[in-house]
Amino acid sequence: QMIDQIRKQKRITLQEEFTAEVGIVDRQQHNVKKILDEALHKLSETQRSLVLLKDYEGYNYQEIGTITGLSESQVKVYLHRARLQLKTYLVRRENVI
Repeated sequence: QMIDQIRKQKRITLQEEFTAEVGIVDRQQHNVKKILDEALHKLSETQRSLVLLKDYEGYNYQEIGTITGLSESQVKVYLHRARLQLKTYLVRRENVI
């Protein structure tokens, strides 16, 4: 019975620790999402749509060109420039988590 009691106390302690850690992770994910949304809104409409189509939706360059009416090389250039802008915004000291 003592062994069962000790095991029960360990489970309760660990469960409380996990609950506290989950709250921290949820807040960090919320902050990351907020910063990413702000970074995306800093881009032009074309750049934002290209990033969303490529990185979120998973289209290839040719499909994106067909959807947006741009050539494949224009898509690559615009997407590269958009990613550079995102990178410079995200690595600022106030945005780093």
